[in-house]
Amino acid sequence: MACETKSWCWNWVMAFVFISVFNLQSPVWGKPAVPCYFVFGDSLVDSGDNNNLATDAKVNYWPYGIDFPKGPTGRFCNGRTIADVTAERLGFDDYIPPFATANGSEIIKGVNYASGSAGIRDETGSHQGVCISLNKQLKNHKVTISRIAGLLGSYHSAYEHLKKCLYSFTIGSNDYINNYFLPQFYNSSQLYTPSAYARILSQQYSRQLKTLHRYGARKVTLAGIGAIGCTPNATSYYGTNGSLCVDKMNSAAQLFNKRLVTLVDQLNAKHQDSKFIALNTLVQTPQGFPPGFNMSTLRCCDVNDFGLCIRAESPCSQRATHIFWDSFHPAEVANIIAANKAFHSEAPSDAYPTDIQRLVHFNPEAHSTGS
Repeated sequence: MACETKSWCWNWVMAFVFISVFNLQSPVWGKPAVPCYFVFGDSLVDSGDNNNLATDAKVNYWPYGIDFPKGPTGRFCNGRTIADVTAERLGFDDYIPPFATANGSEIIKGVNYASGSAGIRDETGSHQGVCISLNKQLKNHKVTISRIAGLLGSYHSAYEHLKKCLYSFTIGSNDYINNYFLPQFYNSSQLYTPSAYARILSQQYSRQLKTLHRYGARKVTLAGIGAIGCTPNATSYYGTNGSLCVDKMNSAAQLFNKRLVTLVDQLNAKHQDSKFIALNTLVQTPQGFPPGFNMSTLRCCDVNDFGLCIRAESPCSQRATHIFWDSFHPAEVANIIAANKAFHSEAPSDAYPTDIQRLVHFNPEAHSTGS
């Protein structure tokens, strides 16, 4: 794909992604398919929860947000995250606010709890400083439930509202990138084989998701771990031994993803008043793009010691042709494709057992068995 100018290239790729590939129309703001959307996860969907934390994993500075309408917000991307694109597809009239700043009646439409460097395990990412682990995110959600109950007049009204919401989880990558594959900081790789680690991760994840179910969640998406061995950081830090990616990292992640599908089956069988789905749409290789896209696997900015863009340094101009924004995180174009494949799956491997477009129409009342 040759781009004569920066603006021409960006506009052409965005139009191709939205119209030719996915047959999309403009988002229908203000007519949400669900009344509320709650986001749990890590830096792939963090919208600013890390901004005021004592951590090296925060990006509330330029050039982050260079293509986002509100500029630098703490999103680990040049533009929108997967959660942002999903909010558009759902029809919300604004993006879901981070827990750190969400207040008043806006929480009724949802809250984003995601935190850069966070994981399923509490210790994950701690070498970078403070982060909000998944257990802590669930505690924050409990605080939100209390606030919603106050706004709606009772906990009964709150739970009636919450069971209609969509809940998304994008987490697990850091349990490998910032835990298992950093033996200088964590001993998990000495304690567990890759198979055993995937098992204990999925078991802890199962307990956390059951807690969320007790809090009223009935429509839940679980994103699988992407090709973490293909990130610019992985290929430069670990080496590829002639392969395109770091195979041991991708293989370990796939062990977890296989268990994620099994976990979805188990949760759906146990909680028939709910619907859990597994998503496999993260785009981290050129093969994840439609034919005709000549995508670069190089990062789009110069990075610091933590693989994040250097503050105030100009990024590449042709951002629409880069899979990666920094050494770890997808550029906006990759997030658009991943989110749209999750919303309306083109292949059975994208979403199991259904996609988000169908999930939002699930009726908990029609399937309630008192579980």
